[in-house]
Amino acid sequence: MNKDQAKRIVAAAQRWIGTSYHDQASVRGVGCDCLGLVRGVWREVVGDEPTDIPPYTRDWGEAGDVEVLAEGASKWLLPVSLEDIKPGCILLFRMKDAAIAKHCGIMSDAAHFIHAYERVGVIEQQLTKTWMRRLAFGFKANTSSKFSF
Repeated sequence: MNKDQAKRIVAAAQRWIGTSYHDQASVRGVGCDCLGLVRGVWREVVGDEPTDIPPYTRDWGEAGDVEVLAEGASKWLLPVSLEDIKPGCILLFRMKDAAIAKHCGIMSDAAHFIHAYERVGVIEQQLTKTWMRRLAFGFKANTSSKFSF
């Protein structure tokens, strides 16, 4: 991902700030959840979503052997080590220690990320030690793919 791509991704995500939280929605200015934010930014920057998103549970404590969100992201984005995350990267968080990653956001600068949070909506928030402890996966645009940011 180059700097121009990162700027486009961050600018698109910033336009979603203030959107209300709504489970499984993805409409800027109306409502979205964390995945809906990422999906909406994809649509604004890339175009049509490459796959349908099946219904998913709201349970952040969901345990399991399969990292569904990370596996889905890896089909369209490139994994990046957590030490190498940069603005424009997609971040996936594990909200409980034994749970699978179920929360996502977009890194906006070296110390902040944009995400949709229940009862709050889309906000830009500091990537604190608490959030860093929960960070499980990072992804960046796949510049060689037809479907890339």
